Amino acid sequence: MAEKADQDTRTAAQIEADIVRTRAQLAATLDELAVAVHPSTLVNQVKAQAKAAVDRTLGRGFVAVNRGVEQVRSRFVDEKGQPRKELVLPVVGGAVALGAALVLLRRRK
Repeated sequence: MAEKADQDTRTAAQIEADIVRTRAQLAATLDELAVAVHPSTLVNQVKAQAKAAVDRTLGRGFVAVNRGVEQVRSRFVDEKGQPRKELVLPVVGGAVALGAALVLLRRRK
């Protein structure tokens, strides 16, 4: 039989120290796994994921609304930031007329 080329030359004390070190590493790994699969850890992870999803959705909604407001604003305001009277006055007049109509309808009831 051929002799093993990688024969272990460690002393009993070195082997024992390696075993102690390996056990400590294994214990640390098991502790990490226990924390990772603990129900409260899982609940916190799900909460964080849900919060992130809501934040992303609200952020997208805010951007979309802001874009819409800017588009409407750009129609009623000129480059200098002054209101365009030819567009603003009919809208204001329509809003006043609608409000007056609602008031009159409520008084009739």
